[in-house]
Amino acid sequence: MVYTYVFRGTPLYIQMLVLYTGVYSLSYVRDQPLLDAFFREGFNCTLLAFALNTCAYTTEIFAGAIRATPYGEIEAARAYGLSSFKVYKRVILPSALRRALPAYSNEVILMLHSTTLAFTATVPDLLKVARDVNAETYATFEAFGVAAVLYAVMVFGLVWMFRKGESRWLAFLKPQTH
Repeated sequence: MVYTYVFRGTPLYIQMLVLYTGVYSLSYVRDQPLLDAFFREGFNCTLLAFALNTCAYTTEIFAGAIRATPYGEIEAARAYGLSSFKVYKRVILPSALRRALPAYSNEVILMLHSTTLAFTATVPDLLKVARDVNAETYATFEAFGVAAVLYAVMVFGLVWMFRKGESRWLAFLKPQTH
């Protein structure tokens, strides 16, 4: 609860700065060879910040989907004599995963958009490459235009994949036409 509250309640940019500059400034971290090696690299800090942030949002998405499972489905599974484990395995989790898919697809796309913050930890991303090309060639429209097209292609690819998954796993929700 506190974990998801903290990571959902603070900007990803601040989380990255705390992990990249704040944690490494602790003498304990610098004194431990493994921690020192990990937190010295901007890529590791960026990946950790992204993972912790998206994990907090994903936890809330799936927890909400589990809580939204209709009681009638659970009651019916228990009436069939299923154990608590089998109720979760065969009724609650599959139903929750289907309900969570649209919200989770939004989270994945938001994380893709958040990759532009990676430059704060000196991790080159698509936007940094576009900035470097612009600085060397003064071809602003071409550099940022190509970056925009590449981001759009990635987003449309992700949206297409999630829509295919939704059409397959949520087919039972579509109205039946006879």
